[in-house]
Amino acid sequence: MIEVVKVGMADLKGAKAPATVITCGLGSCVGIALYDSVAKVGGIAHIMLPDSNQSRNKENPAKFADTAIPMLIQKLVALGALKRRLVAKIAGGAQMFSIQGASDIMRIGDRNVEATMVALKLEGIPILYQDTGGNYGRTIELDTCDGKMCIKTIDKGQTII
Repeated sequence: MIEVVKVGMADLKGAKAPATVITCGLGSCVGIALYDSVAKVGGIAHIMLPDSNQSRNKENPAKFADTAIPMLIQKLVALGALKRRLVAKIAGGAQMFSIQGASDIMRIGDRNVEATMVALKLEGIPILYQDTGGNYGRTIELDTCDGKMCIKTIDKGQTII
């Protein structure tokens, strides 16, 4: 039986095959799926904000791109993954509301995507696929058996990558 591992907002989890790791409600948040195809270990971080250094409340490191990604890597390595084999797929980072005259600080989706890309680059993890931006939410599911990620949206259906 395939285990279903649910990842909440500002949360991260890893699993070994056979498991499906799922996170819902990716609006301006970004879902980062990491996978090691040899160990068949994968996980998802559901980040809400780009940078822990710009926050007064740092109690939950899974909330930020710069701290969640290293934490997820550690979790996957503990499950048997090798960091050098990890690859990433990312989704989310939408601009859910249009605010005229808004400053860059309000472009949280774009900032989350940029911070995710920087953090992955610093860790040496290539991004194989990204479905980011737009003005719609997403749900992602990572299959730890084969590394395929399903991206579901209300109006655009689903894509498997």
